[in-house]
Amino acid sequence: MTRNESAVRTRRQFLTGVGVVGTTALAGCQSTGDSGSGDGLSGSIDIAGSSTVFPLATAMSEEFRTEHDGVDFNLQSTGTGGGFANHFCPGNTDFNNASRQIREQERQQCADNDVEPVELTVATDALTVIVNNDLDIDSITVEELATIWSAEEQPELWSDVNSDWPDEPLELYGPSDASGTYDYFIESVLHSGDEELSHRQDYSGTEQDRTIIQGVEGSQYAMGYMGFAYYSTNKDRVKALAIDNGDGEPVEPSLETARSGEYQPLSRPLFTYPAKSSLAEEHIAEFARFWVEHSTSEEIVANDVGYVPLSEEAKQEQLDVLETAIEEAQS
Repeated sequence: MTRNESAVRTRRQFLTGVGVVGTTALAGCQSTGDSGSGDGLSGSIDIAGSSTVFPLATAMSEEFRTEHDGVDFNLQSTGTGGGFANHFCPGNTDFNNASRQIREQERQQCADNDVEPVELTVATDALTVIVNNDLDIDSITVEELATIWSAEEQPELWSDVNSDWPDEPLELYGPSDASGTYDYFIESVLHSGDEELSHRQDYSGTEQDRTIIQGVEGSQYAMGYMGFAYYSTNKDRVKALAIDNGDGEPVEPSLETARSGEYQPLSRPLFTYPAKSSLAEEHIAEFARFWVEHSTSEEIVANDVGYVPLSEEAKQEQLDVLETAIEEAQS
């Protein structure tokens, strides 16, 4: 894989300006003599998977390289399922980021290729439903949300869902079916009622969250959904709907409501899965440790990216899992 030298930018600029587009390589600077870190840690790390976790992986990679500039990163935003199926389980990447847990068929595909995934929780997200700023709607019930996105109902107009809403066509944007966000939305919204509904397919599906933002911003009667981090860097461009989980008290998505558990049912854990065999390489094991150890960082996880950091207790649980896997990989 080609490694391209990245321009220096803040993580906020990265999220706003680049979004999730193709492959990003965070490569070392051209050496003119001595290594900047001098610690002897070097090598490349290949990461694919969730577009939701992508900005967090990028932030952690950039932070890690300030201490270990001999390590290069190749990051791809492929969607959770696409990452497992096409990159991680075939043995082509060291980590797969995921906005849902790995599925049994994915574990089996990994096992067939002698890849053993190690599950690590790295943050909490508030999956966010967005609409155009000019749409005179500020909240929505989970039932209304399910109706809008269900293949069985497939309403054409906003007024088909709620008679108080505009008699205008729905225009929908969201993640593709390779995305863990898509899967989580089905489980938390479309499967939340008495029957398990299917996700409608007549919408604009993409793995580029920037495209979702652009679509909703450009149409007064559009709706989309995505991870909170991308909304948080575009709050001036679109509006987030408060979610009514059935008690008549809509809750807005935020780090605070996700942390407290008030924002339901759209708060969710985020994961990264290193391959155990990759942890035999010291630079990969050290990066995995670095990520988990910094998963409690308010500055990186919350302020720079826009997710809820782990508690100290949760971090220690993940470190215990990781250290066991590293010990087994390196023994």
